[in-house]
Amino acid sequence: MAGQTMTQNIDPTSGLNQGGPIWGYHFAPNQPARSITSEDAVQFLTAPGPALPDEFVWLHFSLSNVASEAWLRRYLTLPDTFYESLNSDVDATHLEQDADALVARIHDVLYDFTFDAPVATTTLCIMPHLVVSAHVRPWRSIDQLREAVQAGHVFFRSPIEILARLFRDQASVLVDIVRKSKKQVGPMEEQLLAKRISVSRSELGSLRRMLVRLQRLLAPEPTAFFRLLNRPPNWITEDELQNLQQSAEKFSTSISDAAALVERVKQLQEELSALVSEQTNRTLFVLTMVTVLALPINLVAGLFGTNVGGIPLSQDRYGFLLVVCPLVVLTAFLAYWGLGRRRD
Repeated sequence: MAGQTMTQNIDPTSGLNQGGPIWGYHFAPNQPARSITSEDAVQFLTAPGPALPDEFVWLHFSLSNVASEAWLRRYLTLPDTFYESLNSDVDATHLEQDADALVARIHDVLYDFTFDAPVATTTLCIMPHLVVSAHVRPWRSIDQLREAVQAGHVFFRSPIEILARLFRDQASVLVDIVRKSKKQVGPMEEQLLAKRISVSRSELGSLRRMLVRLQRLLAPEPTAFFRLLNRPPNWITEDELQNLQQSAEKFSTSISDAAALVERVKQLQEELSALVSEQTNRTLFVLTMVTVLALPINLVAGLFGTNVGGIPLSQDRYGFLLVVCPLVVLTAFLAYWGLGRRRD
């Protein structure tokens, strides 16, 4: 899809397009978004006159093209924190302010409910009249949002609305993961409540690790939102801040649900461990009782089988009964004593 967009929107023979955006859109008040080329974007950003208050462009880059970063540095004036975020090893979602620009690093899950859910990362730079997004791996939420913009189903009045929409989409991904995880946890919980050890401990462990990992990746830093909402850039309006705050609240709810599910899975793991431990103890008790009950017989058999002189009752007609009867009585007493203590 990215290759088709490049062919449709950008002329590869132009020098501006070597490493330029794979697609871009121009947003103007009361007008649908218009697809633009890299030349149009540069002309808009370098125009001498001031742009309209609600007019901006959104450019999207693929970092798999090694020339993309060079194009960005050559034609756009972006903060250093954006380029640092592009090459950062920090994999958690974060949002920071650099002068009048906002730099965000957010994630999306290419989710098909496998325990090794692949994660795609996108870095954004939000400025008054410019949104720049860049990724290495295709990002599902941005692709869906682009299709909605291209079809005219979504209208953005400011760059902050794009950021808020992406955060809400990211929260929706986490909510969807939690919902599907609950469907798997429910039958496991019923089996454990019925004292049936048919639940896979490895499956529970993998589910818990996946939820913790995705919660860590998708959850934004609360302090970053707090700083932004209390000290926003001058160009962000009160309505835009409220929109961003609603996205943060949705995130908070989804994170709380994920944390509750992680705790639920943890309790199931503990319950499963307790059941397995109880079953192991019963097995060990049975083996111990068999060993204790067989001890007198084995001891007497060992003594009488030494094949030395002076073995008592060897010539007695009732010698066998005189040995076996006390052993049976002793074994019965030991069984009664051991099982009685087990019941207590």
